[in-house]
Amino acid sequence: MATTKKWYKVLDNKKTLPEGRVQTVTAGHQGICLTHYDGKFSALDNKCPHQGGPLGEGSIENGMLRCPWHGWDFHPCTGMPPGGFDDGIDTFEVKEEGDEIFVAVQEEDAHQETISDVMIETMVNWGVDTGFGMVGHSNLGVADAMRRLEEKGEFQFFGIRHEGAAAFAASAYGKLMGKPAVCFGIAGPGATNMFTGMWDAKVDRAPLLAISGQINTQVLGTGAFQEVDLVGAFQTVAHFNHSVQQNSQHSELMSLAIKSALLNRDVSHITFPDEVAFMPKTEGEKAQTPEDRITPMNISPPRQMVAKAVDMLKGSKMPAIIVGHGARFHMEAITAFAKTLNCPVITTFKAKGLIADTHELGCGVLGRSGTPIASWFMNESDLLLVFGASFSNHTGITPKKPIIQVDYDPTALSKFHKVDAALWGEISETLSILEEDTKGKLNTVDRRTEIAERWAIWREEKASRLKDESEIGLSSIAVFEAMNKVTPDNAVIAVDVGNNTYSFGRYFEPKNQSILMSGYLGSIGFSLPAAMGAWAAQGKDRPIWSVSGDGGFGQYLGEMMTLVKYNMNIKHVLLNNSELGKISKEQKAAELDVWKTSLHNVSFAKYAENCGALGIRVTKKEDLLPALEKLKAHNGPALLEIITDATLI
Repeated sequence: MATTKKWYKVLDNKKTLPEGRVQTVTAGHQGICLTHYDGKFSALDNKCPHQGGPLGEGSIENGMLRCPWHGWDFHPCTGMPPGGFDDGIDTFEVKEEGDEIFVAVQEEDAHQETISDVMIETMVNWGVDTGFGMVGHSNLGVADAMRRLEEKGEFQFFGIRHEGAAAFAASAYGKLMGKPAVCFGIAGPGATNMFTGMWDAKVDRAPLLAISGQINTQVLGTGAFQEVDLVGAFQTVAHFNHSVQQNSQHSELMSLAIKSALLNRDVSHITFPDEVAFMPKTEGEKAQTPEDRITPMNISPPRQMVAKAVDMLKGSKMPAIIVGHGARFHMEAITAFAKTLNCPVITTFKAKGLIADTHELGCGVLGRSGTPIASWFMNESDLLLVFGASFSNHTGITPKKPIIQVDYDPTALSKFHKVDAALWGEISETLSILEEDTKGKLNTVDRRTEIAERWAIWREEKASRLKDESEIGLSSIAVFEAMNKVTPDNAVIAVDVGNNTYSFGRYFEPKNQSILMSGYLGSIGFSLPAAMGAWAAQGKDRPIWSVSGDGGFGQYLGEMMTLVKYNMNIKHVLLNNSELGKISKEQKAAELDVWKTSLHNVSFAKYAENCGALGIRVTKKEDLLPALEKLKAHNGPALLEIITDATLI
């Protein structure tokens, strides 16, 4: 044990602590109750010996220091209780130098590695180097382990204003990077706040690691403060879901959590009971690495299905390729095969941007958020090749055409109806086999000229719609046509839900941008936290933009302060129509009265300025392009609020 004492200055001006008062100060990591009584300054351990109450928040009454939690008394100088009891408080040496007060405490022992240390180091070894969340009383041990790795430059952590935003940020990170980030919360409400973002990752097949604190094991099941059975609560959302115990195989537990998230493209959750997080690690236990622990992912499809698909390709004249979100890391191989086939490439809404709308074979988005170009080429095809898509109702892939479906997940194959050739395999590996087996055997029609003609027809239609004007506000088509001209070609764009997102799908023409969205969960409020996740992942290399309506922004508008705190260079475009416009539209479609969809809004531009960001407000069409250029040029977080008309979508 250390015996050397070290002096710490705890008060710059002793006049700030008058006679008869107490104050909490810190000497190194030692909490001190500093008292001024009977003409002298004294230093006592800040923890009451009964429940750990902070004595520095108490008061001196009738010559005794009273604990603020349960009212027990101690002498303000000696720390002794009245009545001869032996539950006194440790005291520390104090010295005065001029107006300054110093306290001497023993130098701390070298840090002894904990269970939290070995597990968080394992997490980082597996490549999980980014976290979002909130530190609190029941996750302090884990947070301290994260802090040590951040100080070494091996981990980055962003403290947020709401744990829901942390989970959305981690989900977006997983969608963009294909590897997990961690979202982090305390026991009870801090953990349950992460639930929605965890579901967003789950249904969109994004790897995510959630870590939660938990109350002490000894009081679990007694109805203790902030007690929630988190393993039980997250049973439906987390594919891997465990509580850490004193005798767990700790590094193995973390390795399995991340391995599960990667291989299953799913959510893993680990919860740390408070006392376990601080326990010393098992002697000899070392942090694990992924070396020789994870298999290569380039699995090949069954040969009988390959043969069937090859015969279908050889007999096709006008095939079309449809790509979903699951194909996002395989577009180079898909585009190369499309060029061999001379065929159009269509995307689902979740896969928007995987091929540029300006590409000679790109045909935009299919379905409710799409364009007539995509639906035209689907309906005019004689064969559909579907990569990484799930055939959702929103997309509307027709089952009436011959279909070759390729997916890494066997449960996604023929999920809603039979397909003619279901190829279970990694997409790039499968394409390599199809290319080899069809080489010199294809006889397809070159569709490039027809694709260009269809784009010309659609752009003429968009130009006609752009003329629609209103005294209430701008049209969403005007917003996204302007964004087409200004948004950097290589930006990451996080979008929300609502009419603004439908219009984005229809009117924004991506080049090399990556689009992030809450696809199957469709959660309002996703875009700004998702942009935070994108910035943490790629903000040093790519511009990060986000788009939402006023309803979506209102969900997590507190995170604008997080953007400013970390100087996240995120550009947020906000369409403000003072209405939950999509809900109003749905009520009308259901032949109901429009009810409770109007919104009372502040000036979001002024709000952004109050947070310390750039805020711009546009009400006129002629000001839109200059405002977007100003937004783009600003070095730092910025928000552009555009007053729009909910009827002009």
